[in-house]
Amino acid sequence: MWAVGVTTGGSHGDAELNYPHSRPRHPGVRTMLPLLPLLLLLLPAAHGAVELLKYTPSLTKTPVLEGLTTGSTFVLDQPRCVFDKYSNADIWLVVALESKAATFNNSIAPGTAESAFQNFPDIPAYMTLNATLANYPCSKPPGDITVLRVGSETSCIRDDARPTCNGPLPGPGPYLVKFLALEGSEPVAETRWSQPIMLRTAKSPDSISTTDGGHSAGMIALTTILSILFAILLAGLVAMLVFWGSDTCGGSSTFSKPEAVSVRRYNTHHVYDQPAARL
Repeated sequence: MWAVGVTTGGSHGDAELNYPHSRPRHPGVRTMLPLLPLLLLLLPAAHGAVELLKYTPSLTKTPVLEGLTTGSTFVLDQPRCVFDKYSNADIWLVVALESKAATFNNSIAPGTAESAFQNFPDIPAYMTLNATLANYPCSKPPGDITVLRVGSETSCIRDDARPTCNGPLPGPGPYLVKFLALEGSEPVAETRWSQPIMLRTAKSPDSISTTDGGHSAGMIALTTILSILFAILLAGLVAMLVFWGSDTCGGSSTFSKPEAVSVRRYNTHHVYDQPAARL
């Protein structure tokens, strides 16, 4: 604090301010000194500030060939025209379990053990599908499908040399995802976390109903038609057997020996009328 002294009388005359041991050489320095602690506190916060963008990743509404979600993958829309202020940044996809997403530290560098796919889900999240702003332009070429399929790589599941592998997801979830922009190793911007994403699960054989109530109307109709056709076929077979049996009992199936066919021999009469023929 500044010490203020007041002297009266004597040869000094009017009252004057005394600043013992700390009189500043320049008047402006006295004004800046109280602001230095506040500036020192604000500098670290400004250095580590990450802009939260008003964008939430979501499952795509674009029709895809292999389905929106499978047992180990899901499809997102690309974050186009989202990071347009960060032309020098690398954009990463962060995938986390919903239960651990809050513990993810965005200062963790991609490609390390703390963010490797091979260590998930023992770690809060992994980072994959890195891209630059050029991969996510605002314009969309006609006919292009601008989506990201998460979990589509299988060749790098156990390859520790590929920590950013986009490998199959290890369970049904739920999962949360967000996009994070890094300039060098410094995070500069990120999106919000997505809504929880659940994957498909195989239905247990024990849960499949075997009663009629568990079958669709089409299956019931098909079964009914096949049963009627089988009954008609069976009735025709029985009728054929009965007809053959009655025909055998009536004797109509006895066979008679065919009569022998005799050929009569004829001699022409003019042969004997000639006298030369008798010699």
